[in-house]
Amino acid sequence: MEVIEMVVELLNKYRGAIAPLISMGDPVLRRPAQPVTGRIDTALLRELSELMLATMHATRGVGLAAPQIGIPLRIAVIGDTAEMPEDAAAARKRIPVPDHTIINPMYTITKGDSVSFYEGCLSMPGYQGVVPRPETVHAEYDDLDGARHVERIAGWHARIFQHETDHLVGTIYLDKALTRSLTSDETYLSRWAQPTPAEAAEALGFPLPQHNR
Repeated sequence: MEVIEMVVELLNKYRGAIAPLISMGDPVLRRPAQPVTGRIDTALLRELSELMLATMHATRGVGLAAPQIGIPLRIAVIGDTAEMPEDAAAARKRIPVPDHTIINPMYTITKGDSVSFYEGCLSMPGYQGVVPRPETVHAEYDDLDGARHVERIAGWHARIFQHETDHLVGTIYLDKALTRSLTSDETYLSRWAQPTPAEAAEALGFPLPQHNR
């Protein structure tokens, strides 16, 4: 099936509602997504973006990539209210990020520290793992109007951007996670939900940068 037919079918089923999420193990999450340019028109792209945002909000996510709803296109949505204790938000450099759509995104690593924090994924519910990532990246993407954005982003915003852009090349957070850190959501909330993963690193035996403690 052509990608435009996949988008139309999905919208016809779930327009005005939320789309079902694709779970880990589905090949669509492991294949590089196709560039958006020239594959669907602007109206369909906007509708797809609206469906993705609705799905992200309903599932309490801060990002969602098109392959996570079965669409192999290089588009993702991001939006983070940063509703969390001030000490955790400060440690993670997490500030509110308004809802926006990133099309054909890419990032390159800038010089600077790598930081490690717990991440989860809507396509692998129930678990979290510590992922080392650059704290700052050079990000590029198109918006829904076709304008190209080139930005230097940092902190939690950069982490979300990397996580979602990785999805579009067939990479999931588990590929980059420190596997000794893997924990269920229940255990994370009861034991490891501190501003940094320092206590988890000591107890579970995984490395953590000194400045990240």
